[in-house]
Amino acid sequence: MVRPVIGIAAMAFACMLAGAALAKGGHGGGHGGGHGGGHHGGGHFRGHGGGHAHGGGHHRGMGFTAGARRGGPNFGQIRNAAIRPATFRNALNSSAFRNGRLISNPAARAQLAAAAALAGWSGVSSGWWQHAGGGYGWVGPLFWPFAYNDLYDYTIWGDGLGFWGYGYPDIYAGIFGPYGYDRLSAYLPQQPERRRRARSAPLDQLCGSGRRAIAGLPIDQIASAVQPTDAQGAALDALGNASVDAAALIRTSCPMQAAATAPGRLAAMQQRIEAMQKAVDLVQPALDQFYGSLNDEQKARFNALAEDQRRASASNNASGSPVQNCSVSAAFDWPGATIEERLRPNDTQRAALQVLQDTSAKVSASLKAACEPNEVMTPPARMATIRKRLDAMLDGIKSVRAALDDFYATLNDEQKAQFEAIGPRRTS
Repeated sequence: MVRPVIGIAAMAFACMLAGAALAKGGHGGGHGGGHGGGHHGGGHFRGHGGGHAHGGGHHRGMGFTAGARRGGPNFGQIRNAAIRPATFRNALNSSAFRNGRLISNPAARAQLAAAAALAGWSGVSSGWWQHAGGGYGWVGPLFWPFAYNDLYDYTIWGDGLGFWGYGYPDIYAGIFGPYGYDRLSAYLPQQPERRRRARSAPLDQLCGSGRRAIAGLPIDQIASAVQPTDAQGAALDALGNASVDAAALIRTSCPMQAAATAPGRLAAMQQRIEAMQKAVDLVQPALDQFYGSLNDEQKARFNALAEDQRRASASNNASGSPVQNCSVSAAFDWPGATIEERLRPNDTQRAALQVLQDTSAKVSASLKAACEPNEVMTPPARMATIRKRLDAMLDGIKSVRAALDDFYATLNDEQKAQFEAIGPRRTS
């Protein structure tokens, strides 16, 4: 099959379309020029370049207005501005990525993750471990690219496009990893003599930005909406600083080496989720304190950021947000016949395998039952829901990991090799 090739000019056009869509507001102009870059012009964080400038000066240089906030993104334009595997590196190096415009939009992030996930497959347009919304939970050895962006998208804007796409299918993809070792190693830093053969994407930029201008919560937009007093402004500064620290903490869970076995992948998942939990623990008290300091009118304006975004999203996407559900497709059915054929398990192995399969089914059901993407209406409540969801995912990962370790310990080296080959064979 011929690998698609798109030139630099086409990539620039794609980024231009994405930028045009983002400029429309919602996840675009207001929520976008820095949904995560919300403190570009005003120097909000005390000790980080000045205090609050109440009134209209919070968002200099971002083109953020109340009207833009109501405008909403054109997700169709972003999706049509395809970021393909062949031009993934151009996308990462584009000004739209570096200044946060692409990262600020969940649909664009899903597209970047999809291009990165398939960068090593010539002519493949999708993989079996793809999320319903088009993104991927696993990109090489990395679980949950752009994790912190997904957390605050849902917390502040009520947009679960990224966050609620994660669940049991990612645990399943951890068990039956889609990447062989050669493809995994291509995502990690290469020796100079090996650079020419590596076609996949480095992970650093997918792990989250280390730049203060991109990593934090959209403090400017929040300040513009609620018009905080000086005391409230100090609480908002504390929230902004906590958000930057939380983003840095999540970056520490970016893998430095490739896990080539199923137990290793689930261990990496566990580490990533635990880092996300710690990040939430940093931000949640600061968010609760700031929100609790607001009067009822200010709270209503803060809440309206997400309400405006939901209306804008609905007007641009008649079917609603495509991944704010926790359903599991047939692609994640247990491959019992394939395992039986390739491993030829004995009775002891078959019993351990049955425990693993039963445990996986229970975790799938419990995560689906605990799914509540559209039930909460305030930022603190959504962050509490995030913490609850991460707790449920961690419990599920630990349960499956224990059963997997028991099963894996019964296999000989040849059986382990056959087991690890199941996922890559599905894609090839």
